[in-house]
Amino acid sequence: MSLSSALNVAQSSLTATSTQTSVLSRNVAGADDPNYNRKAGTLVTTYGGAVKIASISRAMDSVLFAAKLGSTATTSGQQVIVDALDQLEATVDDPELDQSLAAKLGALTNALQQYGVTPDDPLLAQNVLTKATEMVRSLNAASEAVRTVRQQADADMALGVERVNGLLKEFEVANRAIVKGSQSGADITDQLDTRDRILSQLSEEMGISVATRPNNDMVIYTDGGVTLFETVPRSVTMAPSFALGAGTAGNAVYVDGVPVTGPNAIMPLKSGQIYGSSIVRDEITVTYQSQLDEIARGLIEVFAESDQTGVGPDQAGLFTYGPPPGPAAIPATGVTVAGLAGTIRINANADPSQGGDLDRLRDGGISDPLDPNYSYNTSGAAGFPDRIQGLLTALGTSRNFDPATDADPTDTLVGFAGSSVGWLEAQRQTSTQTLGYETALLQRTTAALSNVTGVDINEEMTLMMELERSFNASSTLISTIDRMLEALLQAVR
Repeated sequence: MSLSSALNVAQSSLTATSTQTSVLSRNVAGADDPNYNRKAGTLVTTYGGAVKIASISRAMDSVLFAAKLGSTATTSGQQVIVDALDQLEATVDDPELDQSLAAKLGALTNALQQYGVTPDDPLLAQNVLTKATEMVRSLNAASEAVRTVRQQADADMALGVERVNGLLKEFEVANRAIVKGSQSGADITDQLDTRDRILSQLSEEMGISVATRPNNDMVIYTDGGVTLFETVPRSVTMAPSFALGAGTAGNAVYVDGVPVTGPNAIMPLKSGQIYGSSIVRDEITVTYQSQLDEIARGLIEVFAESDQTGVGPDQAGLFTYGPPPGPAAIPATGVTVAGLAGTIRINANADPSQGGDLDRLRDGGISDPLDPNYSYNTSGAAGFPDRIQGLLTALGTSRNFDPATDADPTDTLVGFAGSSVGWLEAQRQTSTQTLGYETALLQRTTAALSNVTGVDINEEMTLMMELERSFNASSTLISTIDRMLEALLQAVR
């Protein structure tokens, strides 16, 4: 080997070592960044034994990364559902404290039983009214809680749509830089990291899948199959529902005019925060609201008063709804009245604090005190127990409920309320178990991906020592060649 060839080899080695040292510095700086992938220089030998860095590559496992995206989306959606169910469960409260609707119905039944034994005791009558009032307040509060959860889910969906559009714009910039860099042969590893970070954030909002085309160009699809990004971002839209009351359907999320949430979605989302929020807003809360409404309807039905002549229609008694004054008609049996749990109230005619008379609990006439046909105690007896016993019988009688509520469609009112509590708890337990599994899976997938793509400081330090030795060897070679050339020049002189 000539001296010039040896010098070229030494110089190329120094250049390669410098590049590798720069890459190593990037790795050390990004060691604590979960979105950073380890970089490495690809060293090749050229003519004459010289070396150079042909390209900068990064560690990546596309299969594990795709699994991470899917697991992230599933976990995100499930977390939203669990959080909402935890909020709804607060309407049931601790079962040991007897604060559930079923427990309050039981307390009302016990109060009626005591009153039936001594129907002339005003304290026992007041206790019945108190338990009935507590029942109404619980139904009103539970209905309001459902409305709050639905409204929050709707707001979260709208915010998620906003985030998706922002992330897609960022993705477009990164993807364009990657395609351009791939065409020119530039180092695009940092841009690839940026794009992967955006994909990870995007998967939190909605489930996605990706496909890579020539020049590292990438296409994004929703997990339902709708194109989300191809060269340019697709438009993701949703009109917020500012007044989302019971029975009011929330607005759908659209991707390029294609609905991806709601009953009309042809290719619906299957995971992600937006999916989870849509399930909460359009399914879980709607079902639970319908159960509350059926409990309210059952109360109105059980405590309804009949025309003792058999001519007039049944009217709402102790429990009524809608704006006062005047008697209210009984809702149709077995058909949910949307929002009824939020409007049910104690009839003022039985409440002394509202100008009513407690004795009407025993005697009837709550629906219309001016109509004697709705009075049960026509003799005015102070010990009249028949009306109270009739109420107890009605409470213990199975009746029909709307089967769309997912609770027991044929049961006593107390039994139906108990099945509602059971449904809510079953939903929460199942969702919590699913969340636990998905969280563990995400952690394992993330750890496996990190083992492949992450930076090990110990390995980098070992490489640094190797680069130091390579640098010293190249420097020594150059120094030796320099002395040899100087000796040749001296000999020529």
